[in-house]
Amino acid sequence: MSKVTKAVIPAAGFGTRFLPQTKAMPKEMLPIVDKPVIQYVVEEVVDSGIKDIVIITGSNKRAIEDHFDTPNQDLVQNLVSSGKHELLDSIKKLAEMANFIYIRQKGPYGNGTPILSAEPAIDGEPFAVLWGDEFIYSKPPRLKQMIAVHEKYGGVVISGVRINEKQDLKRYGIANVTAVEGNVYRINEIVEKPEPESAPSNLATHGGYILPPEIFDALRTVEPGKGGEVWLVDGINKLREKGVEVFAVEIENGKYYDTGNKLEYMKTVVELALKHPDINGDFKKFLKELDLE
Repeated sequence: MSKVTKAVIPAAGFGTRFLPQTKAMPKEMLPIVDKPVIQYVVEEVVDSGIKDIVIITGSNKRAIEDHFDTPNQDLVQNLVSSGKHELLDSIKKLAEMANFIYIRQKGPYGNGTPILSAEPAIDGEPFAVLWGDEFIYSKPPRLKQMIAVHEKYGGVVISGVRINEKQDLKRYGIANVTAVEGNVYRINEIVEKPEPESAPSNLATHGGYILPPEIFDALRTVEPGKGGEVWLVDGINKLREKGVEVFAVEIENGKYYDTGNKLEYMKTVVELALKHPDINGDFKKFLKELDLE
C-alpha cells in the first residue's frame, strides 16, 4: 500500500459569509489572534509527517501564497534593526515548513471540484485533503490519526466528529456507520446536509479525508448534486458502491473549530486568545469586566 505523502488544501471559495471582509482578502487568511486559519491547517499537515502540500486557489487568493513565501527584505531589515529576531525566525520558518504547490481551481462550483483540480500534482498516489477554512486541534494531530488507520485498513478514511446540537446536523455530511474497533467505523452511507429528523447518526464525517487516486474518475462521472454543485461525498459514495471500503475515524483528544461562519469564527478567536501565552491573562481580565447584561 502506498504511503500518504501529499496533502491537498482547497482554498478557492468566495467566503460569502464574511463579506465585505473577504471581498479582497481570502477567508482562509482570517486571523486567529496572530496566525491565519490556513496556517493552523498547514501546521497539522506538517506535524503529521507530510511535507508536500497542494493548495487549490482562486481569484483574490494571492495573500495565501505571499504568507508562505520568503519574507521580503524590507520586512526582514525592519525586524533585524528592531531586534525582533524571534519574530523574524517565525516568519522565515513559514516558507521552510513545507513544499508548496499552488493550482488555480477550474470547473463548476462544489467541494469536489478542487479535488479534481489537484489531480496533476498527485501522481496516482493516495493523498490527504483538509479544508483551508477550518481545523481540528488534537494530540496526536487529526491527520496523523487518520494516516495510522489508512495504513491498517486502506480505502477511504474520513475524520469524524460528534455533533451534539441536533439542529447543526444539517450543516454536515452525516454517516450511517458500523463499528470496526475502538474509534474506527465502517461507513455504510454518507448523507450530505440531512434534515435533523432524518439524520442517520450524529457522527459528522467532515474536514479531513484520505482518498485513493480512483476518486478522480469517480468525481468525473458524478451528476451535479444539491445546488447544482459537484460534491465530494457523491464521488466517495461511488467508490463505496464499487467495493472500496470507507472508514470514519472519530478523532481522539480533539476539538473542532469551524471558522467558516461568523459565530463559530468568533468563538474560536476568543477560545484561542484565552490560551495565547502573550495575552491570555489580560484578555481574560477584559472579558470578565465586560457588562454583558
